[in-house]
Amino acid sequence: MGSITSDHVVLLATGGTIASRADSVTGSTLAADSGASVLESAGAGAGAVEVVDLMQKGSYLLTFQDMLAICAAIERALAAPSTRGVVVTHGTDTMEETAYLADLLHDDPRPVVFTGAQRAADHDDPDGPTNLRAAITVAMSPEARDRGALIVFDGDILSIPGTRKSETSTVKAFSNPDLGSVGTVTEDGSVRLSPAPRRSAPLDFPHTESNTGEPARVDIVAAYPGADATLFRAALAAGARGIVLEATGLGNANAALCEAVRSAVLDGVVVVTSTRVHAGPVRGVYGAGGGKTLEGVGAIPSGLLRPSQARMLLQTLLSLELTPQVIAQHVRQRTGPAPV
Repeated sequence: MGSITSDHVVLLATGGTIASRADSVTGSTLAADSGASVLESAGAGAGAVEVVDLMQKGSYLLTFQDMLAICAAIERALAAPSTRGVVVTHGTDTMEETAYLADLLHDDPRPVVFTGAQRAADHDDPDGPTNLRAAITVAMSPEARDRGALIVFDGDILSIPGTRKSETSTVKAFSNPDLGSVGTVTEDGSVRLSPAPRRSAPLDFPHTESNTGEPARVDIVAAYPGADATLFRAALAAGARGIVLEATGLGNANAALCEAVRSAVLDGVVVVTSTRVHAGPVRGVYGAGGGKTLEGVGAIPSGLLRPSQARMLLQTLLSLELTPQVIAQHVRQRTGPAPV
């Protein structure tokens, strides 16, 4: 659609379930609708919206470069003074990662709102139209300014750090189990938001070979009962410059993994410890291969970030070609002190 000169929202369409329909041949559900079709489904009350079709993918197919492309499109949309805010329609599978990357890079008071759907566009009762109307309402709201990126889903407004997909199929797809929602938006357009918190300074935009080359490799390796360091060392052999250890409990592993972490850190690899537990902080308490031992050999606890967002933060920092010492400072700053 053509550019709109009056105050408006820019809708960046990337695909996802909100744009998906069942394929008549295979029966698979695939992204198919354009951004204009997605907007049309939202019906009356959508307001002044400029639509930009970026891609048409399920978010399980997105790469770091795709996510950077979405963030670059957000920057372009906000270059117009008449843009009040940006809405990104996105698949739910990896929305928490793209939205977190956008939040890390966002350097503008105007809101960036991510939304999508759990039910496809051809479902008898799709949830996408309601979510999109709500997201546009929030993007136009003065109260949503100075908050970075947000996720609006099933009436909830969520800040990004710590937010994750917590339901595979029900319409209330996202939650922030430690911090809760920051507000609500109703069907009649009423927006309620808690006071805006102070945000960390935005990161520079990563430019990895004009965003066409391979980004820094960052892998997630899980700890589990009886785990050895085989998969950890395989990630290193594949060229990982960063590893997120999906640990147990407060961020615990075992002696074999701790020794592998020690060697990797000495070789300049950055290791961040997260957890498989749904809520609560990551912090070093236990020895004999636990979180205290991991911190002692150089692993950085991820605070309230779970593996998906901890990996996104680490990949972004590595793509900026920062030293391991500076990366460690950023991780600690952006995950916050672990509450006791």
